[in-house]
Amino acid sequence: MSKSNPKFMLIISMVIFGTIGLFVRNVDLPSGELALYRAVMAAVLIGFYLLITKQRIPFGKIKRSVPLLLFSGAAMGINWILLFEAYKHTTVSVATLSYYFAPVIVTAVCPIIFKEKLNFKQIICFIMSTVGLVLITGLSEASGSIKGILFGLGAAVFYATVILLNKFIKDVDGIHRTFLQFISAIAVLIPYVAFSGGVTLGTLNSKGWIFLLIVGLFHTGITYCLYFSSLKELPGQKAAILSYIDPLVAVIVSVAILHEAMTSWQVIGGVLILGFTMLNEIDFKKAE
Repeated sequence: MSKSNPKFMLIISMVIFGTIGLFVRNVDLPSGELALYRAVMAAVLIGFYLLITKQRIPFGKIKRSVPLLLFSGAAMGINWILLFEAYKHTTVSVATLSYYFAPVIVTAVCPIIFKEKLNFKQIICFIMSTVGLVLITGLSEASGSIKGILFGLGAAVFYATVILLNKFIKDVDGIHRTFLQFISAIAVLIPYVAFSGGVTLGTLNSKGWIFLLIVGLFHTGITYCLYFSSLKELPGQKAAILSYIDPLVAVIVSVAILHEAMTSWQVIGGVLILGFTMLNEIDFKKAE
């Protein structure tokens, strides 16, 4: 990929990721089964990409990281199941905002795992993001969406787990890492689907098949390739900040296309979560 457009590619990736809720809503499959097919199609597509670009996975070099890769892949699979369940029980915007509490969880856990000290800015961002979550969950007029919010928070926990595990994986390229994580997710999701209802693909209509292929091949396989290709060329802080395009697009899709209502408290809570988690990513000393 050209070095002149990684920022554009990352923005495109985030916009695409932000629309996944719209497509998932149109695939009438159990969440575990949908997550499995997503992982399978993405793994096949990325495997094909690695093959035609002759990018071999250096197993000898990465053998120490394999257990972490497998564990993080399993967490990724569970994360998808919970996120898809969140979409079913609440609006796409509320599910996504709950899910994006993951960076706040990472901020809270890092001092314990990595012995890092929280500075004043991080403490304020953590508190205000938590206030935002309270506004979304505790003061929501749509009390029936609490189950969806809990699923979203569960997904956030497992997404935070993936982020934290990836901090320990130092010797694996992004695209190789994701491919192996997808393989691990498949290994976890196959028995889950087998014991939770089995295969129900035969119930899908033509529209469902189209949206399933879009979620698996486009939203996951192709977009992950674009995402990791762009990350190679961008500073970490810039990439982290641009990643917040994803939830912003998800909220727009929820309100403008799916016509899902948000209460005033949910809007305020969403602004607090996204605003202060984004602020937490900005290093003002480097920006000077």
